[in-house]
Amino acid sequence: MDENQLRALWNAVRAGDCGEDEFLQQLRDLPFEELGFAKLDHHRMVRTGFPEVIFSQGKTPEQVAMIFSRLSARSPVVMATRISPEQVTAVRELVPECVHHELARLLVWHREPRSWKHKGDPRIAIVSAGTADMPVAEEAAITAETAGWSVDRLYDVGVAGLHRLLAHNDRLRRARVVVVVAGMEGALASVVGGLVKAPVIAVPTSVGYGAAFGGLAALLSMLNSCASGVTVVNIDNGYGAGYFAALLAEMAEK
Repeated sequence: MDENQLRALWNAVRAGDCGEDEFLQQLRDLPFEELGFAKLDHHRMVRTGFPEVIFSQGKTPEQVAMIFSRLSARSPVVMATRISPEQVTAVRELVPECVHHELARLLVWHREPRSWKHKGDPRIAIVSAGTADMPVAEEAAITAETAGWSVDRLYDVGVAGLHRLLAHNDRLRRARVVVVVAGMEGALASVVGGLVKAPVIAVPTSVGYGAAFGGLAALLSMLNSCASGVTVVNIDNGYGAGYFAALLAEMAEK
């Protein structure tokens, strides 16, 4: 439930269109809803500006479907990350209007048509080193878009061919926030950090040969970046980077 829904409920009470029992029931379930296997945080939208997001990995299709359905009854937007095809099928039986972003492994539903908070130049740039990094990059991009921000995607511009990145210098410099997604040695985040004055969110991916250690090499490289203004999220955490980018864009807009 967001602030607009709370105001509508209050106005309904004042107008006599909502009875006392119904009003109390709505407030009773506002902090969280008990499902037995999950406690749904319906209050998160009011506190943070974005509703609770479902981490689907490790949950049964039936559990994801029930959580998704109950959140859609109260939230303007619902998003499930790391979702499997079996879970998508189960959710669509209850919420058929949801959109599956297969590459990013995201499932998204909007109560109203999606609107951008800013209609000018994209405030968030998503930069990926290689094509193999695109699933994580898309998770970040769609998360930021779901939060209401337009995104500029710059993919396959890794340091092995630096001219590909430098050809888009103007697009990089227009962004208020830059998310850099890279595996292997993870050097792209430092390069971008030295080119822009915007904050850079680095996302190490598990892409790479044996000594990459499933993304650990890229993570350590990004943590040891010599470029100022670079912060790092966890390995393959595109969602975390996209969410943080949206928060920074919100602050920059204000």
